[in-house]
Formats: sequence, C-alpha cells, structure tokens
Amino acid sequence: MSGHTDNSIFIDADIETVWTITNDLKSWPDLFTEYASVEILEHHENTFKFRLTMHPDENGTAWSWVSERTLDPATRQVRAYRVETGPFEYMHIHWSYTPEGTGTRMRWVQDFHMRPSAPVNDEQMTNRINANTAREMSVIREKVERAAAELPPVSIALPEQV
Repeated sequence: MSGHTDNSIFIDADIETVWTITNDLKSWPDLFTEYASVEILEHHENTFKFRLTMHPDENGTAWSWVSERTLDPATRQVRAYRVETGPFEYMHIHWSYTPEGTGTRMRWVQDFHMRPSAPVNDEQMTNRINANTAREMSVIREKVERAAAELPPVSIALPEQV
C-alpha cells in the first residue's frame, strides 16, 4: 500500500505572483507556519537541494530532512522528493499552478510510503498531510493575496493616437 494526497486552493492573485512567492525557498519559514528554517545546500539552474526544519512538535522534536526540488517555469510545475527520507520509504511531491478566472489554482500532489518502523502508517500519514495541507494552503493564500494587493498596479503603455 502507499499514501496519496491531492489538494488544491484558489488564490486570488496572478500566476506570476503566486509562482514567485511560493517558490522563494528562503521565505518559507515566513510563508509556512510549520517550518522553522530552510537552508539551501545546493543550487543548479532550477534545481535546489535544501534542508527543511520544522518547529518542535508536541514532544519537543524538531523534524528535519533534505529535499530536492526542480522548478519548471515554462509549465508552472514543480517536482520534488525527499533525499533524506526519514520515516518514509519515499516521498514524491508535485506542485502545479494553473490560471483560473482572476487568480491561480495551486495544487499539491504527494505520493509516499511509510517505513514499517514509522510511528504512523500510510493511512494515518495521509490524514495528517491532508489536514496540514489544508491549514498551510489557507495561510499561504492569505499571505499571497495580501502581498498581491500591496503590489503597485501594472500599467500598460498605449501608443498615442494620431
């Protein structure tokens, strides 16, 4: 068996703004509520290897792992996986961004399998990820929409009429 999650949210901001803000890894501790720090270990073109550290959990444990993330700006998609898998046999993540009406649909799909020694099984982790993702996406939507509202309006220069 394996775990699978598929969550999306509408953000009332243009795709360029959503893409730029949500893919700025250095800002993730401010963008996400669960991350205490991010350290970029390697960067080559659109691929980043980085360490994420979470805020301590209820037992005082600050979970940390290394992931690799590759951005495809042309298709507005991101593929990532955990290099240090921890309690997972594997963890693969796909983010996609699609223009929708006046804003952007941001979607996160995660496929994973927990190790037999993990403290939770695939079903429990699926439930945990779905709950955390809904919370995090809501916070991200609020922050991105606030940032988009503070951006100066885009002006288009039109040729003078003769």
